[in-house]
Amino acid sequence: MRGLKVLPSGRPGRGRLYVNLPDGQAVGWYDRQANRISVLADDHREAILAVLRPYLSGTVAIGPPPVPTASDLRRLALPPDADLAPNRPGETLLGELEHGPAGTRARHRLRQDLTAQQRMGDSLDALEAEGWRALHCVPLPGLGRIDHLLIGPAGVFCVRTIPGRRQRAVVGDLLLTVGRTEPRPDPRWIRRAAAFATAALAAKVTPALAVVDASRVETAPTVRDIRILQPPTATPTLTASPTTLKPPEIEALFAQARDTTTWLGPTPT
Repeated sequence: MRGLKVLPSGRPGRGRLYVNLPDGQAVGWYDRQANRISVLADDHREAILAVLRPYLSGTVAIGPPPVPTASDLRRLALPPDADLAPNRPGETLLGELEHGPAGTRARHRLRQDLTAQQRMGDSLDALEAEGWRALHCVPLPGLGRIDHLLIGPAGVFCVRTIPGRRQRAVVGDLLLTVGRTEPRPDPRWIRRAAAFATAALAAKVTPALAVVDASRVETAPTVRDIRILQPPTATPTLTASPTTLKPPEIEALFAQARDTTTWLGPTPT
């Protein structure tokens, strides 16, 4: 049938591909993670397969939609402007670079921050194949934004990203220093953000600092509650961690976390 359109959901290259009629009605979708085509209208089955064929890889399961879970129903009821899942790593920094201050030094710092968030975000997004879910630029009233929220078999992690600028980074109990720059209060901030996330999700959230492109990272022995991540080692470190969440729990927490209203509670002191 002519006129069928393929429309993506979520971030580019991820999420579902929906097949819609010219009037916008969905007649099927391709779930790239599950490698499954769900057909909503059998009379359009062959046309759906034909229009999706360029996007398929490997052996694809075809059938009616699976029975929706509670998290599926919550996601389907979520307005697009309340859904955090499409956010790209460094989403807010992209807007700041386009409309923010014109000063060369300020823009240089923004670009460094953006590059670090994008690199770390790509590493965390790659964990989806291992059963993890990642959100980026999660707003916290009164605190700013969580750079990355990671939910997976090893638990929930609230991640703040710091550009290492090819210098030594030293992580202490209260402050983090990169090279000879002024110490930053990132350890204190990420603990507060993790406490906020723990209250919002009603689940334990571990604070994490991701240091990107540092020449080396030194962590004080007293820093035991914050996970230190780096892009080259994040995947093996996290996938080797003990399992604490099952797949249905991961999906339920992800459905809750992607809803902006989840994060509208009072800021913890």
